Amino acid sequence: MRVSANVVYLGLTSFFTDISSEMVSTVLPIYLLFGLRVAAIQLGVVDGLYQGVTALVQLGAGRIADRGHHKQVAVVGYALSGLGKLGLLAFGGAVGPLVGIILADRTGKGIRTAPRDALISMSSHPRQLGTAFGVHRAMDTAGALIGPLIAFGLLTLLPNRFDAIWVVSACFAGLGLATLTLLVRGRPRVSSPAAVPTLRATLAMLNTRSFRNIVLAAGGLGLVTISDAFVYLTMQHQLGFDARLLPLLYVASALAYLVLAVPMGLLADRWRRQNVLLAGYGLLILVYLVLLLPGLGAAAFVMTLVAFGAFYACTDGVMSALASAVLPEDRRTTGLALLLTVVALSRLGGSILYGAIWTFGTVRFATAAFLVGLLVALPLAAVSLARAGR
Repeated sequence: MRVSANVVYLGLTSFFTDISSEMVSTVLPIYLLFGLRVAAIQLGVVDGLYQGVTALVQLGAGRIADRGHHKQVAVVGYALSGLGKLGLLAFGGAVGPLVGIILADRTGKGIRTAPRDALISMSSHPRQLGTAFGVHRAMDTAGALIGPLIAFGLLTLLPNRFDAIWVVSACFAGLGLATLTLLVRGRPRVSSPAAVPTLRATLAMLNTRSFRNIVLAAGGLGLVTISDAFVYLTMQHQLGFDARLLPLLYVASALAYLVLAVPMGLLADRWRRQNVLLAGYGLLILVYLVLLLPGLGAAAFVMTLVAFGAFYACTDGVMSALASAVLPEDRRTTGLALLLTVVALSRLGGSILYGAIWTFGTVRFATAAFLVGLLVALPLAAVSLARAGR
């Protein structure tokens, strides 16, 4: 198994950046619920914005990147996210300013994700897309494994000193930006810059049956995917352990993702990619079932964390590989941006919905509702992906 140096450097960029991002995301629920004392529905809105605000800028960033400016657009995105980490230090003491900072940070993610994935695909052989994305996601997830450990260590040594987490997070964001700027090649393949597609031309990409069916499947599944924060908070609610241990739950899932990302990418290249994707959502059904069953004990929840990490290994990079395989190179960034926009909007809606059901009902009822939704969405997605492969 070999991947290009550009994929490795992009992986290093994501490694440092994910350390930074996961340090923040793993303590954000604790900070909001136990520090700022917000309600579950407010957490749902903030968590939804953390996932979904990327949709506001992805299409525009993708259209600019498709002119041949993939690296430059990615640099802007990574830089903006780094500034968001510094903003947490200065203005993160109230919900209002915190939402603004999250908007800036996630806007940066929305700007950088599609050009980065396009650079990965253009740096790889078409038959090795799953492997390339698997290697990248493994390096990305290594950062997701280390970030929560650093956050947990800081909270243990310096209880309630969230400002220390924001400072260290900003430093790692700077390392990621430096790696991208100094090492990544901006045009892995020599080709003429394409004209920027209009919004109408961008949306017209959905007229392609294969791509449209992938987008429909991704959007439907994203709407019934419980966010990481709510999965871990539900576990904490079920078991009643100290909330300061929440970052360690991210570590367990990230470790499973790290171990399985490359094998799942290899499997996706040899088996049908949609089969691996659907198997991942089958694992998510098991996660929901365990969250609903009382009295299973700590061992069952550890296995649930492993299954949750395996779910991401089967779906995250595989979805991008599926779309990349059916998109022309000169419109690939725009197409990936459109896909990621739909996923981001659907997950934004899902987080708000889960928080609302929890607030006005119970956490068990919210989980049960999403389980039913996933049981409906998964066979529909299977049909849609089968049509995409014809």
